[in-house]
Amino acid sequence: MAQVDLNLMRTLVMLYETGSVTQAAEQLHVTQPSISYALNRLRELFDDRLFVRTARGMEPTTVARQLYPSLKEALRQISDTIDGSRHFTPERCKLRFRLALTDLGEMSLLPAILKSFYAQAPQAELEVVPLEIDKAREWLTTGKVNAVICSRTLGGAGIDKHVLLEDRYVCLLDRQGGAVDDLSLERFIHGRHVSIASSSGHGLVEEVLTQRGIERKVSLSLSHFSVLPQVLQGSDLIAILPLQIAARFADARLKVHELPFTVPGFEVALHWHAQPRSAASQRWFCATVTDAVTAAQRA
Repeated sequence: MAQVDLNLMRTLVMLYETGSVTQAAEQLHVTQPSISYALNRLRELFDDRLFVRTARGMEPTTVARQLYPSLKEALRQISDTIDGSRHFTPERCKLRFRLALTDLGEMSLLPAILKSFYAQAPQAELEVVPLEIDKAREWLTTGKVNAVICSRTLGGAGIDKHVLLEDRYVCLLDRQGGAVDDLSLERFIHGRHVSIASSSGHGLVEEVLTQRGIERKVSLSLSHFSVLPQVLQGSDLIAILPLQIAARFADARLKVHELPFTVPGFEVALHWHAQPRSAASQRWFCATVTDAVTAAQRA
């Protein structure tokens, strides 16, 4: 085992995380035959199939599941040690960083992040991953993403966070279709509502409604917030969304209304997987995102 090529271990970890020979090859910047060759060597090394091809992709065996956590952590420590031993210069960085965001985050935060990111590291790459809140903690711990920006706290060992901004929920209605000056609780209950998928992480209002026993009629379910301006105009639909975005959407046709019941405000935070000795590139990335959003909020 002392002579084992670390690239084999990287292949095993990447196959586990992607479940795909094609995606593993893309992430490791090698050919698909190279991945297949490495997998054959791994199978000989561990005397196990490790991955079985199914309709859902490459499914790991029990042995692969046992190997993955230790190998992932070992590779992370090696990477951190190498990265920490040399001076990190953003202007020379050619790494790809992955940031998980909702569509609201893309609209409100991404422009400022991109401006700062490319100003400092013009050769680096940034991949925006659509946020799936139930997978966010796993993505951080497995290294699928460098960081997550969301409004739900991602508790758990090794997860750190930095609060970027505070916000609260409001309603958005068409000025003519809604035809109200103040949104009463009765109007809210009897109105027709737009519901946004819980995978966005914005489920606080639903929790409050359930606690208070308030039921609303959901007439339209959407995956994202960004289409709301087009959907609401000319309709009597009611949408609930963060104030910062609602204020962007509000215009001559759409009006912001306060919720007719109390919902606590919330924090939007940057989350990342902390290590005793984090890689310099990771520290730079998190600091860049934090500084860019903070500066944009102050502007």
